Amino acid sequence: PVTSCLVLAHSAHDAEVTTVEGLATGNVLHPVQQAFADHGGLQCGFCTPGLIMAAVGLLQQNSQPTTEDVKFAINGNLCRCTGYTKVIEAIMAAAGSR
Repeated sequence: PVTSCLVLAHSAHDAEVTTVEGLATGNVLHPVQQAFADHGGLQCGFCTPGLIMAAVGLLQQNSQPTTEDVKFAINGNLCRCTGYTKVIEAIMAAAGSR
């Protein structure tokens, strides 16, 4: 995964690009999206796409992360609403559902 704000569009030519909107299958949320909803991992929604994509990237590379792994994976995302506790719980729950 890459941070979209740091990648020029032409750099993505011929690359596969998945955004948070592309994770769901029809009306069924991706397990990480569902975990965020189920565990209160979102509030205002401003940081949610970045946190979810960071979580998906982490779980693609490490299906059984520790809490420290999760904290490291999301450390580039700023959230001023949740204090990260619910976000971490949601990601750990998503990891457990895999």
